[in-house]
Amino acid sequence: MTQMLKNSVQFLGAAGTVTGSKYLLTLNGKRILVDCGLFQGLKTLRELNWTDFDMDPSEIDAVLLTHGHLDHCGYLPRLVKQGFSGPIYSTFPTADLVEIILKDSAKIQEEEAEEANEKGYSKHAPAMPLYDLKDVENTLLFMHPIEADTFFTLDDQISFRFRHVAHIPGASFIELKINDKLIVFSGDIGRPNDPMLLPPEKPEKADILFVESTYGDREHSDEPTEDILLRIINDSLLKHGPLFVSSFTVDRAQDFMYILWKLKQANKMPDIPVYLDSPMGVDVSKLFLKYPEWTSMDPRVFPEVFKNTRIVHSVEETRALAGNKQPHIVIAGSGMMNGGRILSYLEAQLGNPNATFILPGYQAEGTRGRSLAEGGQSVKIRGKFYFVRATIEHITTMSSHADQSEIVDWLSQIDRTPQQVFIIHGEKSSAEGLKEKLKEVYQWKCAIPALNEIAALDL
Repeated sequence: MTQMLKNSVQFLGAAGTVTGSKYLLTLNGKRILVDCGLFQGLKTLRELNWTDFDMDPSEIDAVLLTHGHLDHCGYLPRLVKQGFSGPIYSTFPTADLVEIILKDSAKIQEEEAEEANEKGYSKHAPAMPLYDLKDVENTLLFMHPIEADTFFTLDDQISFRFRHVAHIPGASFIELKINDKLIVFSGDIGRPNDPMLLPPEKPEKADILFVESTYGDREHSDEPTEDILLRIINDSLLKHGPLFVSSFTVDRAQDFMYILWKLKQANKMPDIPVYLDSPMGVDVSKLFLKYPEWTSMDPRVFPEVFKNTRIVHSVEETRALAGNKQPHIVIAGSGMMNGGRILSYLEAQLGNPNATFILPGYQAEGTRGRSLAEGGQSVKIRGKFYFVRATIEHITTMSSHADQSEIVDWLSQIDRTPQQVFIIHGEKSSAEGLKEKLKEVYQWKCAIPALNEIAALDL
């Protein structure tokens, strides 16, 4: 068992990588886990999901979730299986998203294990899911949603609150007070001009700062997303082929639905059918209706967006639609092509020179999306290789992560230099790029922690 310092943090994930967010705080004897995410992408990272904590999870007092993406909450059932039984705090939209995403994750894992066993392409005999639906149900018993912007007391020395940070509905940065010090976890910082969400609030103080760096070394294009998408649609129509969007089903799918609706409303594109092939995407879309206070839209708009989108209800419908080579648009998960119904469309249409696939936002190392974004000529799907003849388009303007300038601006209201700054949630070049920029702009000294590193906190 790792020997922990009195006041310390251990970087159990999203250190040197963008995935698997987990930060174990030890504060005056209390243990708090900030985020509890699943590793995705590279096989060496995914294998970490199967390793147990090197401490007893029953000794963790509480989990604080910044938001409901799988790489921030997807390890929770595994943690509960290992003995954790404390409260899991989040905003109300995040609690709803966690239920949707964990159930979907468990279902996919169960189905993939079953298929691998039937077809014999797993190296494991038998292949097993990391967790199942029963494990998820057990985990949901510990969810404890609270209102944003209000401090919640953990004990007589520690309190915390969630504050809006855009990115997805319910996403927050965390301010954690201990004695007279303030620890800030950025979570995933959203965009100031998100088409559907309120702009992120900014921290005014941070004695100890943990800041994400997904796009810490680059800027997003200034070209309007609508213009980019319209060009891709027109090119696809000229080929008389289908268009497939491998979209993140939380926020990105809804962004695509909204933009396509706007383009049709403005008569900039023909009224070709738009399908949403993601049961989880449908459930997430309903949260935009349930929590309008987290959005920047007129509440009357999204119901109209929903009506413009045809919902795919069954796997049989997916198979039929995947074989359709006529012009239509399908939005399907997952966003990095590492699972979900987009795999059926890849299998059926990746070899079709008239088909087009859109990759939206960040593509992690080791994912099919990253391979295709970098010009890969083939991808392996369910044990079989498929060669690429379709057109691959990568749209980065739709990223839900702030770029370098936006991260720097998000930090601009902090009243004095933090005592410690840790740059997390980024690949090496991104983290180092942000480190240099923060030194240039603010003269801050920043640390880039390694996976499993333990750092003392100046409290």
